[in-house]
Amino acid sequence: MGNTEKAASAGLIRKAADLVRRAGRTPITAGDIGAIARKADLVVVFGGDGTMLRAARDVAGSRTPLLGVNIGGLGFLTAVPSSELPEALKRVWNGEFKFESRVLIEAGGRCNGKMIRKTALNDIVVSRGAVSRMIELDVTVDRELVTTYRCDGLIVSSPTGSTAYSLAAGGAIVSPAADVFALTPICPHALSNRSIILPLSSTIRVRARSPLPSTLLSVDGQIVAEMDLNDEVSIRRSRHTIRLVHLADSSFLEALRRKLHWRGAYV
Repeated sequence: MGNTEKAASAGLIRKAADLVRRAGRTPITAGDIGAIARKADLVVVFGGDGTMLRAARDVAGSRTPLLGVNIGGLGFLTAVPSSELPEALKRVWNGEFKFESRVLIEAGGRCNGKMIRKTALNDIVVSRGAVSRMIELDVTVDRELVTTYRCDGLIVSSPTGSTAYSLAAGGAIVSPAADVFALTPICPHALSNRSIILPLSSTIRVRARSPLPSTLLSVDGQIVAEMDLNDEVSIRRSRHTIRLVHLADSSFLEALRRKLHWRGAYV
């Protein structure tokens, strides 16, 4: 599957299908991604992290692994750049890869009179809408009050999502193998409000203290609901996971060095 908004996507999909055929395997390039995942041994995803996030939600709970081919920007979820596609597939056929399980998180509750339940790979965000003023959010963890945030929003990220919006908002970088949430406030009024790392077994409840239309609930960057005064969502670990394919010599720390251009100190 690929991001149809990227001009390079269609050509790369055709190229990949040809490489798959030459290797004596059968490509499936049409149909619903969830249905494809049930029939395929591998799903190759062409795009950036947004395309990978959509694919992850669509195949949630499936054992079929995803191989991300980056034709986007930073691409923390994609395993290989598009220029290395032939070599990457050759290494996959030779068994030179590893599987990496990633947890999903989910949000459920009543928002503006409607029940919602959504799954995310990266993060669940409660934030202000178009109105340019702070919102107030009551946050509890396992029924114990954390605080009432006055802020532009709150990011609840999975381990995978620590390198996404949470990182941009000043949150910690977390290994995707760590069983933790990161709670990161966005532009908090109190400078002492910092990112908090919590066990992934926690249940986090976020209650809106601001009336419509100022509070929005987003899942992996997609707005899913408006929250009215006293609307509450519960965020917890999902029972579903996904599997990513990485080449044998890759690692999370290597990706950090390469993608964030860490080069050590300069004198």
